[in-house]
Parts: sequence; C-alpha cells; structure tokens
Amino acid sequence: MERIGLSTGWRIVCGAWMAGVIAAAFIGVGPAAGFREPEAARILFFHVPVAWLAVLGFLGATFHAVRYLRRRNPAADIRAVASAEMGFLFCVLATLSGALFARVQWGAAWNWDPRQTSIVALLLVYAAYFTLRSAVAEPERRAALSAVYAIVATLPMLFLVFILPRVVESLHPADTVRSGGMSPDYRVVFFAALGAFTLLYLWIYRLRVAVGELERVACRHSMK
Repeated sequence: MERIGLSTGWRIVCGAWMAGVIAAAFIGVGPAAGFREPEAARILFFHVPVAWLAVLGFLGATFHAVRYLRRRNPAADIRAVASAEMGFLFCVLATLSGALFARVQWGAAWNWDPRQTSIVALLLVYAAYFTLRSAVAEPERRAALSAVYAIVATLPMLFLVFILPRVVESLHPADTVRSGGMSPDYRVVFFAALGAFTLLYLWIYRLRVAVGELERVACRHSMK
C-alpha cells in the first residue's frame, strides 16, 4: 500500500508553493489589458490549472482502466476511480471559476458559450461513470464495466475539451499561452501556478488511493 499522502517535506513545499502563487497572483502582477475588468485576468492563474488537472484526471482514469482490463488488478481499479474523481472535482472547479470570470467579463455567469456548454456535457459524461459504479454491487463486474466506460468516454472527453470549442465561435479568450499574448511576469506566475496545482493534485490523489486501499482491505476482512 502507498504511504498516505506526501512526505512532510513535500507537504511543506506544496503549501509554501501554493501560498507563493496566490500572493504573486494578487501582488506580483498587475491588471492586464484587453479585459472588460483588467483585474479579472488574474483568474488565469486558477482557472487554467484546474481545467488542466480535470483533463489529467480523466486521462488517468483511462490509463488505469486499461491496466485493470489487462490484469484485473483491483489496485488499478482503485486508481482509475480516484483519477476519475479528481478529474470530476477539478472539472467542477473549472466550471465555477469560468462562471465567475464570465460574470465579470461578459455580464452573466452563464452565456451558453461553447466552452461552458462542453464542460457541462463533460460533467454529465463522468457523472454517468459514477452512476454506473453505484448501480453495480459485485466488485469485479463493477470494476470491469466502469473500466470499459472510462475508456469509451475518452473520445467524447477529448472532443469536448480540445475540438468542439475550437471549431465554433466562442466568447472565450484565445490561447494566450501558445499565441504569445502573455507578458513575461504573467507567464512566470502562470507556470508556477500549474506546478503548484499539479503538486496539490498528486497529494490529494495519493490520499484518495490510500483510502481506497484501506476500504478494500476492510471489505475483504468483513467478508471473512
């Protein structure tokens, strides 16, 4: 079984790193041009990292689902569902932070913009994954069916995240990272935020996997 969470040193690093990113986001950089409310540009340091982690979680669910189907190892199923839960959590956070930005930038929290619509569809896709798991009582059958679903859900997920928002007209700002529209100070804080949120993701993920392992052991002992 994995040790619960990260070591003390890594927890300190994660906390200090995240605190530094939050401070830099509000003190280290100034307002940005091109926004209805220039201060709203700071949402970049929080919204984009959680959106990235949502995709990471869903891809992790696919990876571990394939591992489970190859070897039928319950540990892979635990990691698959933990990854899916992480993806869903960060997808919700991306939705909420995006709505906050939309309220400031476009005057309404919900505009039925293609990116807003696609992220709701994505939440529904993975809500069905958890519904499937809750509907099947037998552990091995539940793991197998949900693994197949996680793999099948990968293509809709990639389409909703990377393709649909780019082929229809959207209010959403362009990709300022790759287009070079981000100033050097914003770029530094942005990539620092990506690193901090990724480390936080790993910390929570390891905790969830450890809890899943403990639940599996407790269930096995209760059946004896």
